[in-house]
Amino acid sequence: MLYCVQFEEERTMKRLLYLLIGLLAAVAAAAQTGSPPHMTIIVGGPPGTPGDIVARVLSDPLGKELGQPIVVENRPGAAGSIALGAVRRATADGNTLGVFALQSTVAAHTVKSLPYDTARDLAPVRQISTVANVLVVRSEGTAVEFADLLRRDPQSRLAYASGGTGTPSHLAAELFAQHVKTQIRHVPFNGPIAALTALAGGHVDAMFATAPASLPLIKGGKLRPLAVTSPQRLPTLPDVPTLVELGYADASLVDWHGLVAPAGTPPERIEQISTAIGKVLADESVRQRLQSAGVQPVGASGPPAFRSFVDDETRRWTEVLRRGGISLQ
Repeated sequence: MLYCVQFEEERTMKRLLYLLIGLLAAVAAAAQTGSPPHMTIIVGGPPGTPGDIVARVLSDPLGKELGQPIVVENRPGAAGSIALGAVRRATADGNTLGVFALQSTVAAHTVKSLPYDTARDLAPVRQISTVANVLVVRSEGTAVEFADLLRRDPQSRLAYASGGTGTPSHLAAELFAQHVKTQIRHVPFNGPIAALTALAGGHVDAMFATAPASLPLIKGGKLRPLAVTSPQRLPTLPDVPTLVELGYADASLVDWHGLVAPAGTPPERIEQISTAIGKVLADESVRQRLQSAGVQPVGASGPPAFRSFVDDETRRWTEVLRRGGISLQ
C-alpha cells in the first residue's frame, strides 16, 4: 500500500514538472513572437517646431524599417536640455533617442545646471536635416535697407524677437548684427510661436524665424520675408534672396537636427539605426514631406561624421556668443 502511495505521488510530481516545463516554453515562445519594444524619440520643443516635424515625419517609416513602433515624446524647455537630460538617463539599448539641434551646441553657455555633458553622456547617431531661418518684418523695405537702418540706430531702438536665448532665431540675429557692426535689442520669448505673435502684433521689429514657423504668416500676408539664412534659396520661398546673394555670406546660419542616444549604447545598434534613417531619407515621399514643411533632408551622414559636425558647430557658435558677451553662467 505504501508503495502505491509513493508511486502515485511520483506520478503527480512528474505531471506538475511537465506542466511547469510546458508553461515556461509557452512563455518563451510568446516572448519571441510578441511585439518588439517601442522606440521613443524625445523632442526638446513643442509640437510643430522643426525638431518635432522631423521626428514625426520619420517615426512611421523608420519604425517600419526597424520593425518596431516609434513614439514621439515632447519635453520642451531649457533650450532642449530637459529632453536631452532624459535621454542621458535612459537605458542604453537604442530604444530611446533624442533630437540634438543647433541650440544644443551652446546650451552649456545659456542654461544653468545643464543635466548632461554632450561628449560624455550622449552618443551621436546621425544628422537628419537642415532648416533655414527667414528674416521677417512687418514693414516695407529690403534686407539691405534693414541693415542700413540698424547702422543708423546706435541707441538700439529697434528690437528683434527670438524663441529664447541660444535658439537659432537668437543666434542668427546676433551673427547678423555682428557682421553689420551694429547692435539690436534682443527680446526673448518662450518659444518661436510667442515671438512671431509679438512680431505680427507690432511689439517688436524683426525676427530671424525658422522657415516652418514663419511660412504660414508669410503666406497669410502678416509678415514680409526679406532674406533667408541658407546658402541657397528655399523652394517654398523662391523669390526671397539669401544673405549670401545680398553680400552677407558671413552672417549665414543653417539650423539643423540629428539624433543622439545614451552613451554606452552598443555601436552595432547605433549603426543599425543610422543605416535605417539613411534608407528612410532616400524615400522621395519622405523627402517631399520634409521639404514642404521647410525642412531639407541631409544625405550621407553617420555617427563619426555627425560627431565631427557637432564639434565644429559647437566651436563656431560658442565664439559667436563670446563675441556678443552672451551667457547665463
